[in-house]
Amino acid sequence: MILKAYEKKDAATIAGWIKSEDELYRWSADRFNKYPLNGEDIEANYEPQIISGRFIPLMAEDDTGNAVGHLIIRYPKENDDSSVRFGFVIVDPSCRGKGYGKEMLLLAIQYVKEHLTATRIDLGVFENNDRAKHCYEAVGFREYNQRKCEMPIGVWECIDMELFLK
Repeated sequence: MILKAYEKKDAATIAGWIKSEDELYRWSADRFNKYPLNGEDIEANYEPQIISGRFIPLMAEDDTGNAVGHLIIRYPKENDDSSVRFGFVIVDPSCRGKGYGKEMLLLAIQYVKEHLTATRIDLGVFENNDRAKHCYEAVGFREYNQRKCEMPIGVWECIDMELFLK
């Protein structure tokens, strides 16, 4: 597996991996609030953030060059480069359960170590997404906070997790 820079054409692929409204909110929290999502929606959200230089969308490809996953790395605070946040983490539904999510996260952690100055990575996962939480724990993330998130389809418990880099 490799990580490569997101390209505009990848947006439609990502949107195609989201098969239900529930999956949309587990993937994006309240960042889109539209189902079904299409590539133009993703690109409209990403484009101004990419320009900022503090939002790095990446695609994971398998050994045959097929897209198998996606995530973003962003700086949550404008003048603080010590911490980044992973978000929009998704694996192609046909590839789930094969270790691709764990491999993609390990590559993203390595990317942060090699290309950024951050010493901490955090992310949020909803309590109704056990498989994702287990995957994050498997690569070293640990829970540090819980909070309620009001979603258009209900109130969900969000678990904030962090990983400190050595």
